[in-house]
Order: sequence, then C-alpha cells, then structure tokens
Amino acid sequence: MAQQRLGIIMHGITGRMGLNQHLIRSICAIRAQGGVTLSNGDRVMPDPILIGRNLEKVRAIAAQYGIERVATDLDAALANTEDTVFFDAGSTQMRMDLLRRALEAGKHIYSEKPVAESLDEALSIARLARAKGLKNGAVQDKLYLPGLRKMRMLRDSGFFGRILSVRIEFGYWVFEGDWQAAQRPSWNYRKADGGGMILDMLPHWRYVVDNLFGQIQSVSCVGRVHIPRRVDEHGQAYEADAEDAAYVTLELEDGAIAQINSSWATRVRREDLVTFHVDGTLGSAVAGLTRCHTQHRVNTPRPVWNPDQPQSMAFEAQWEEVPDNAVYDNGFKSQWEDYIRHVVEDAPWKYDLVESAKGVQLAELAQKSWDDRRVIDVPALEV
Repeated sequence: MAQQRLGIIMHGITGRMGLNQHLIRSICAIRAQGGVTLSNGDRVMPDPILIGRNLEKVRAIAAQYGIERVATDLDAALANTEDTVFFDAGSTQMRMDLLRRALEAGKHIYSEKPVAESLDEALSIARLARAKGLKNGAVQDKLYLPGLRKMRMLRDSGFFGRILSVRIEFGYWVFEGDWQAAQRPSWNYRKADGGGMILDMLPHWRYVVDNLFGQIQSVSCVGRVHIPRRVDEHGQAYEADAEDAAYVTLELEDGAIAQINSSWATRVRREDLVTFHVDGTLGSAVAGLTRCHTQHRVNTPRPVWNPDQPQSMAFEAQWEEVPDNAVYDNGFKSQWEDYIRHVVEDAPWKYDLVESAKGVQLAELAQKSWDDRRVIDVPALEV
C-alpha cells in the first residue's frame, strides 16, 4: 500500500494541551504507528513543522520527540505550499487572526476550542472557511472519551427510554499558587488574557449535550470568582477577576433538564474529575472519563426516607459497570485521525467550525444570562 505525506503547521505546541495531547499523544503517536490508514489501505504520515516564538524551546521539544522541522516565522510557514494543514493550540485571543491568515493562505485548518472570543468572530471564520472551500474543524475530544462512548451506546440502544435529566459535575481544586503551585496557568484567571470558566468550558458542554442528550433550548447561568487573589508562575500575586466557577441550567428540546457545575474551587468526592449522570424513564447511567455504570428500571432499589436510622443501603454497589467491549485510544488522537481522513479522502466529518461556533454561542448567551440575571433562549445558528 502507498504512503503519502501530510504537512501540518503546528502552532501553540509549547502549552500544556498543545504539547501533551496534540503533539505527543496524537501526532507523535500517529507517526509511531505508521500513519493513518485510509479506506483503500493507503497510509498518511503527518509531517509537522513546529512554530513558536521561543526557538530554543521549540527546538528542544522537536529534538525530544523526533520532529525535524521548527520555525519562528509563521508567514513563511504559511507560504510553503508543501504544508497544507494549519493547527492552532495557542491563546484564544490570538486564534481568530491566526485562523484567518491560514485560510487566506489556502490552508485547511484544525483548532483547539474556543475558535473565537465572540459568536460574530466564530461565524465569520466559519463563513470564510466555507467560501474558500477548505476543510476545517475544531477539537471536540470529550465525545471520544471511553465513558461518553459507552454513554452514547446506551442511548442508541434505547437503554434510557425518555431522558429526564442530565447532571454534569466538573472540576477540582486548583491551588492558589502561594503555598502550593497552581496546576493551571495564571492567564485562566484573568479576564484581560481571555480567562474564565464560561468561555473555557461551555463550548465543551455544548457539543456534549447536543450530540448525546438533545438540542439546547435555553440557558441560565451564574458565574463566580470564588478565589479573587492568586499567585502566578513567577511568584507574583495578582487579582483573579475571571470567574473560576459557572453554574448552568439548560432546558433541552424534549423537556429534559441539564444541570452543569464547573468549578476550579471544588474538592473531588466522585469517581472522576468529571462525571455525567443521566436519568431516564427506563434506566440511569453515570460516566466518568473512562468508566460507565448503569442501573436499569428493574434493578432500581426502593429506598424509604428514614432520618432516624443510619443508611443501610450501599447505593453505589447497586450499579453495574458497562464492560470495555472495544479498544479505546486517546480521544485527541482519534479525532486527529478522523480529521486527517477528512482532509485526505473527504471522509465524513461533523466537527467543523459551524459546530464549534455553537459552543461560542452558548458561552456568550450564558454570560448574558449571568449579566442580566435571567433565562436566555438559544436560537438556531444562521451561517
């Protein structure tokens, strides 16, 4: 079988997500397995060039992971017709300009989320990609998680019956940076730098809810800055004015309700850093990143409220785990493989910039809900 090269311009790979998930666990892993297999048996080998302002840092990463090409000049990289895909995992504030430049240079684009800071910007870049006739997409990695793939299987099998409610609990305690270093970069907590839980996580919850549980009809949101003062990577105290938590209620098209709590100021007493709890008329399920447990209607216990006696029922033991009936690869890598097939052989692909714009729309409307202290309708997007 033949092998073909796919030149990919990768920007933003010195950051945590760009390096760990996109470069190491996706592109490097794909290269190590011999490329992406197409429907005809041919293979596509990604050939990345790493772009960054700090050449020394980019060179060190390239040397460590066997990447031959690095550069600091993005315009020169975009001018190279041998590289046909541009990927960005840099800051949200820079993304709009970078994606536009890449599209104007005739590159297919793939991007971290959110693709823009506002809905107008997100739609404009989606329209430009459509007008140019270029392949485009944005990360929707959580749909590829083993836990949510099992949840999708349950939904498709009719396990839930009519879905009544969805509860998503996400987050953990991010240290303030004084007596223990923070696990996340300081820009996440500064509005001026594009920080804030709403723009960070609502785009994720939009595609999860849309694809698994139903179309969103309305949103109600309250954000909070729970920790107003933090210490940055250089030991300097700063005012954290971007919300570190968001509490959201969504009404879905079939009457189901989704409640989503996202917080960097919560301590975890659940199975995973994110859990998805779905209740339906015929059964319920709770999924984390990898595992999923179910309780069918016929196996549902019949508890009776009695505050005068210690609880005798072991509720968690009454759930059954969904087995691993498939091999689950890294979610980012799996989506990269799907995107590469879309670029090279026009394989089906749903996760384009229009879908990503829906996430920005929900974040924008959630912010408006918080500002106005009211429920906001979520209209269909017109592109």
